[in-house]
Amino acid sequence: MATYRCAVCGMGVNATCADCNEPLVNDTLKLDDGSEVQISRCPKCEGKIKSPMCCGKDMTCAV
Repeated sequence: MATYRCAVCGMGVNATCADCNEPLVNDTLKLDDGSEVQISRCPKCEGKIKSPMCCGKDMTCAV
């Protein structure tokens, strides 16, 4: 299971897809203006959400 961890306080979050029960994977989404946003993606159904945040920053996931 993917564990997202806050680099500031150390809090961790396990994230899975509610539909597929698959662990979400860390990914990036390229926007039309060329910028990138960190997301969490389901490897099975390809659903995407904004990655979890804590202490005002994106939480990171070891790949």
